Amino acid sequence: MRSLSLRIALASLGTVLVSLAAFLVTFFWMTGPAFDRFIQHFQTQLVEDTVAAYERGGPEALGPHLARLDRSLEAEHLLLDAEGHSLLDGTDQSALLALPAHRFGPPHLADGRGVLVQASADGRYRLVRLAVPPFDVWDFAPYYALILAAIAGLSWMLASGIVVPLREVAAAVDRFGRGDLTVRVASTRRDEIGQLGRAFNEMANRTETLLAAERRLLQDISHELRSPLARLHIAVELARTADDRDAATARTQKEVDRLSRLVGSLIEVTRAEGDPSARRIEAVDLSAVLRGVVSTCTLEAEAHQCRLRLDDAGVGIVQGDPELLQRAIENVVRNAIRYAPDDTEVVVRATRVRAEVLISVRDVGPGVPDELLHRLTQPFFRVEDARDYSPSGGVGLGLSIAQRAVQVHRGRLEVENARPGLRVTIAIPA
Repeated sequence: MRSLSLRIALASLGTVLVSLAAFLVTFFWMTGPAFDRFIQHFQTQLVEDTVAAYERGGPEALGPHLARLDRSLEAEHLLLDAEGHSLLDGTDQSALLALPAHRFGPPHLADGRGVLVQASADGRYRLVRLAVPPFDVWDFAPYYALILAAIAGLSWMLASGIVVPLREVAAAVDRFGRGDLTVRVASTRRDEIGQLGRAFNEMANRTETLLAAERRLLQDISHELRSPLARLHIAVELARTADDRDAATARTQKEVDRLSRLVGSLIEVTRAEGDPSARRIEAVDLSAVLRGVVSTCTLEAEAHQCRLRLDDAGVGIVQGDPELLQRAIENVVRNAIRYAPDDTEVVVRATRVRAEVLISVRDVGPGVPDELLHRLTQPFFRVEDARDYSPSGGVGLGLSIAQRAVQVHRGRLEVENARPGLRVTIAIPA
């Protein structure tokens, strides 16, 4: 059966029918014996009262008594002796005592009346009751059909309420898989199906954002590669034709170095977003990482005529990938050194605040316009107007790499103007 709607509807209908059957079986099993005892006691009492009336006044008293029974119980009553003769008028009614049993209940006459026979306690009398059954089994057939139709309709509505939204989600997934990245599931449900739709929408949003970012990154890469390749081509031509080949060769080497730095930065971006299973998560002594970064960057700071100062409050151990953490912090520090004015200090401060470790790197450089702060972590973004290598020598990937490495550790990277200078804060769960 391929239709989920039909399967759910049939399962619901079957569940209702089985539950109803179980209820009826349990009900009659529990109440049947008590009901039978009540009927037996009632019949016995009728026989005793009727026999008492006959023995007290004979047929003259029996007639009015049977008439009262006929009126009150809406049936015909006869009192017979053991041989089947009527004690009211003497007619032979023995045929009533010899009727075969019916499959469902007492014997029946040709006119449809049922025959109930109850013997007296001493066996001398038989009280016969001739009654039309209050109902026939087939009288309930239309009602049964209506009930089944109603249950089937409700079951189908239930199945449709489950399957139709699932089909909408499946259609959205199919369209998304065919390349329509804008498709979303329009659902306001609060149940599991609504959660599924919202989960798909969140996945689609993230995927669309990532693919859009990837396209922008590829566009930026092609733009960034175009300039150094063009300059490299010119440098090669000059090396062929220029009189000062040493100068041309030096220029070629400079362009190759710039291109190498760009490719190296792109590799770092790839590593920061690489396969999570390839990452090495372990206990990392963050204080040791900070000391290593400061030691590594000291020569670069001296070359830029500034100083590095580490203010570590003893942040201790965190769980993470030591290489990614070292790369993130180092990129932030190098970015600060690049823009620090001469004879100033770049301060690296580490503190533990509640369940986070905060690492801030501050320079006292020119800072960044407030409206551009949120763009500093975008790949290839530089504050300079020219879409070229800045005088600082960066390619606009340092903070982007740092942010992605921090996000891998479920942390965050925040940028703010310190006035003077820029402060970059890395927050990592402790």
